[in-house]
Amino acid sequence: MPRPRSRIAAALAFVALALLALPAQAIDFHLPGPKPNPIVFVHGASGSGAQFESQAMRFTTNGYPKSRIAVLEYDSSTIASTMPAVLAALDALIDDLRAKTGAEQVDLMGHSLGTTVSQNYLATPEHAAKVAHYVNIDGRPAAAPPGGVPTLALWAGGVSRPTPPQIVGATNVTIPDQEHVQVATSAESFFEMFRFLRGRAPLTTRIFPEIFPELSGRVANFPQNTGLDGAKLQVFWVDGHNGQRIVPWASFDIGPDGSFGPFRVVIGLHYEFAITRPGELDIDYFYEPFIHDDGLIRLNVAAGLAPFIPNDPNSTALTVVRFKEFWGDRGAQNDVLAIDGTDVINPTTAPSGQVGLASVSFFLFDAGSDGVSNLTSIPFPFGPLPFLTAADLFIPSQPPATLSVLTVPRGDTSHQRTVNVRNIPSSEGRPVVQLNDFEQ
Repeated sequence: MPRPRSRIAAALAFVALALLALPAQAIDFHLPGPKPNPIVFVHGASGSGAQFESQAMRFTTNGYPKSRIAVLEYDSSTIASTMPAVLAALDALIDDLRAKTGAEQVDLMGHSLGTTVSQNYLATPEHAAKVAHYVNIDGRPAAAPPGGVPTLALWAGGVSRPTPPQIVGATNVTIPDQEHVQVATSAESFFEMFRFLRGRAPLTTRIFPEIFPELSGRVANFPQNTGLDGAKLQVFWVDGHNGQRIVPWASFDIGPDGSFGPFRVVIGLHYEFAITRPGELDIDYFYEPFIHDDGLIRLNVAAGLAPFIPNDPNSTALTVVRFKEFWGDRGAQNDVLAIDGTDVINPTTAPSGQVGLASVSFFLFDAGSDGVSNLTSIPFPFGPLPFLTAADLFIPSQPPATLSVLTVPRGDTSHQRTVNVRNIPSSEGRPVVQLNDFEQ
């Protein structure tokens, strides 16, 4: 096996060649015109700042400073009773960002339920005066631009919305063939966002590769978005061929706010983020190689779902997450998600035709611990839960064997890729594969 140092050298040589192949005009380092307003993103139900992760990387690729991008995170499950507190938190975040950057106004973006939060915020004239532009992403319609603020309304143009709604007086744009979550994370939506905010097209909708990306984020309870206080996060460099750990890379004690980092990684290498807590099963996140500075990594722990997933030494419980819906009822446009060769996506496990039923998180486990797979139904309670799905898949636990996760996005074989992870018995830990919601 090659030594770690030779692996790094090989990775850096690959990166150097890739950078030489980039067109010189692809990146706008200087961002012509006045400094951009800070951006504040408000997520939707069962969401977090992770739904703005790719867009933030695109904005910084096009010259936005990282310090001018922020997200508001809140407990979407209690919003009916906590809306005043959420609005106060949004106002405090906007004031803090204005103070730190010296900007008079911010650009506000809301997705789904976040559009209700944002429109409630803008309904107060004192709040609306702090916002220069508003981007309403596939959420609440309105009879006029909220608060009188110039508004871009982006709407999903997939089969779940045959007739997209409108915000009267706004710039309304429908993104064809995209559903509710994808329209928040896609390159096509970014193009419209940037053009609306800056008055011109971005120089690129791709994400610029950096040799040593800087990473930071939060370890959080799902869906409360509270920090997983008392946890420990260990980051390992892993072998991309088998998911086995090579060397420890970084370590963090998680406090009440859940934050970790920043720390740097090497482009092209694979990493595991292991969350440990006394008396609890480990949660092990495996990522595709990072290519750009990323401050919105979210390692979510769904304690409320744990009782429905078996603790079985003979099988593995795997979760796959991608902030772009999995499609299983679109024929040639179906995604493929093959676990050790078994494609778990079909019209039953991955329906896409209704907002909230199309899923971005796929839970895979041996329901009933009977050693038999059944892909004809969704195990309880995942069927009715928004944006989540599951399949009864028996994955034999054979440590230290490798578990292969193959994805073919929307049937596009030119972008198929595989993430290899450690096969961890469900009695010992829960591997999670975080897939990119973009291809490039």
